[in-house]
Amino acid sequence: MRTRRLLTFVLAAMAFAVPVAAQTPVTAADLTRLEAGASEVSKAVTALERTDATLSAEMKKQLGDVTDEITYLKVKMRREGTVTREEYASVRDRLDTLRIRAQGQKVSSSPAGADPSGRMITVPVGTEFDVRLQTPLNSGTAKIETRFEATTLLDYQVEGMMAIPAGALVRGFVSSVQKAGRLDRRGSMTLSFDELRIDERTYRLRASVVQALDGKVGEDATRIGAGAAVGAIIGGILGGGKGALLGVLVGGGGTIASTEGSDVDLPAGTILRIRIDQPLQIARD
Repeated sequence: MRTRRLLTFVLAAMAFAVPVAAQTPVTAADLTRLEAGASEVSKAVTALERTDATLSAEMKKQLGDVTDEITYLKVKMRREGTVTREEYASVRDRLDTLRIRAQGQKVSSSPAGADPSGRMITVPVGTEFDVRLQTPLNSGTAKIETRFEATTLLDYQVEGMMAIPAGALVRGFVSSVQKAGRLDRRGSMTLSFDELRIDERTYRLRASVVQALDGKVGEDATRIGAGAAVGAIIGGILGGGKGALLGVLVGGGGTIASTEGSDVDLPAGTILRIRIDQPLQIARD
């Protein structure tokens, strides 16, 4: 009887221990890894000075802010003995964004189509395709480095080979944002895309927004047809200016500005047409 009670107590203790373990508390080692990551990003950002001094200066400032946040977390850990997972994840995501942007500059130009080995498919610079926003964004509440997700609307092929299937996950971040104010009442927001996920594979992506389309138009087009036909329909709508998201205008560099004296509001479901700004190599299955 005593053994049975002891076993019951152990099992109950294990049951209560699972949620605690699942929370994976932040440790000093986690913060040390953040510091090491910031050091690596700093080297990559410094190397950018040779090819893009403006971007390098911008990223150095952002990296400085992230480094300050890491220092704050270390002080908090030392004084209070704990750092929340949300605080840690926020800084880690910002650091990852900077790392991807810095590494993305190293991608070299290559021709369209498949490589001679047949293992890779290259999506060339200038390629445009549509993604459906999964995360609502508003220039009144968004912050620089706020991350968001979208999914590709249609299959995209290169020379008859599937490169990017419909439903692939595209991730990005807010690279600049301006709230609507009393003087300049037009809000604006720049979205940058840095990651593409197809099944279990992740690819570095550099792309920007060229047009914003009302999600309802995309749904109507999808009901009309499929594949290239839908792409042609959406392309025609965009080309004719019909169906474009009202109240916003997309300018150079992917900056989305309000035209109605308010903040830019992009609800979930908004279709964004994005342009590939660096060659994208996709592994061929």
